[in-house]
Amino acid sequence: MGTVETPSVSHVSEGDRQRADVILETAGRLFLAPAFTRVSMDDLARELGMSKKTIYRHFPDKRSLLAAVLDRRFAAVERTLAAAAEDAEGQPFDVRVRRFLIAAGSELGRIGAARLAAGRGDARLRQYVEQRVDAAVYRRLDELFREGHRRGVLSAPPELLGEITRGALERLLTSQLPHGLDCAAADLLRATVDTVLYGAIRPAHPGIGDEQLRTVIPTARDDKQGVVP
Repeated sequence: MGTVETPSVSHVSEGDRQRADVILETAGRLFLAPAFTRVSMDDLARELGMSKKTIYRHFPDKRSLLAAVLDRRFAAVERTLAAAAEDAEGQPFDVRVRRFLIAAGSELGRIGAARLAAGRGDARLRQYVEQRVDAAVYRRLDELFREGHRRGVLSAPPELLGEITRGALERLLTSQLPHGLDCAAADLLRATVDTVLYGAIRPAHPGIGDEQLRTVIPTARDDKQGVVP
């Protein structure tokens, strides 16, 4: 199934553009609220203090409106992640991964992306959210892990780390664990990132070295050279 197309607002006055921006901002606040309840176009019209006819002048239906809201939100996510990557440029590899994942988790949590992909809205919009999250976050993260493996910083297969990280991040974003532990979601996110990067088990002997770790963590194979160090 193809992506959701967002109709553009063209040949309109500056006042109409500003009105479209107000509609998008209010729709995003209502449709993507953390305590999600079904929000109708009637609800949106009442909140805006305008008729549904006025809303439909800019967006022909609820799906196109929500797609436009998501476009705006994901554009902001991508800008934040690009800035985080740029700020971490030249830092040690683990610092770069940590900063990227914390920024990604914070942004995806802010827009409720995991809940959207898991069940909000119709199937086409869910697929659209999954595609945007994959492009904005996971493809960049996979490339970062591949880079770490090429440089010899990571001994585990980058594909494995990508799957583990994806599952942990998405589960944490929909979990009630922060409430259960009376802990901020951002703090748990940092702990999750550290666990993925460094592991959760402290070595029994202080002198444990990298060679011992390599016997436990499988390395990716290269068809020409066998096991990549």
